[in-house]
Amino acid sequence: MLDAVFYVTDNGVKWRSVPADFPAWDRVYPFFRRWRKNGLVKELHDRLRGKAREAAGRDRQPTAAIIDSQSVKAAASVPVGSRGYDGGKKINGRRRHVITDSLGLLLMVLVTAADVTDRQAARVLLPRLRERFRKITLVGRRRLHRRFRHLGEGETPAHLRDRQAQ
Repeated sequence: MLDAVFYVTDNGVKWRSVPADFPAWDRVYPFFRRWRKNGLVKELHDRLRGKAREAAGRDRQPTAAIIDSQSVKAAASVPVGSRGYDGGKKINGRRRHVITDSLGLLLMVLVTAADVTDRQAARVLLPRLRERFRKITLVGRRRLHRRFRHLGEGETPAHLRDRQAQ
């Protein structure tokens, strides 16, 4: 059952397209729906992320989060009400906002119209993020500058120099 669910999610195929090597799709899909409804899919993901963090020598719970987004063109079948125009990339479509921990492991995802910025999406996602991960702290740009000021003027870390250039 799990292999069939992993196959569908990994390959992005329809449930009816599950190969004959797996149990019949109409038997697997009800299990998946029940697991999702009861929060078992989220629980499985959280446990796997915790084990991966421990294997990397980190605490099970993340303490820092990073948000990024990607705009993608929407197909003609996507309703106009859920699409937007990303002027920076000149894309009419949707944007997926992803929050990861410092290892790049997924914490949260939000799909919006392409004209929604990371800042606007963060207003929705951050309260949920803090609710799920109590230890998490968010460090802003000014706070990072204060943290690295002991390095001296010419020794600003590369990721901050890039931000200063913008």
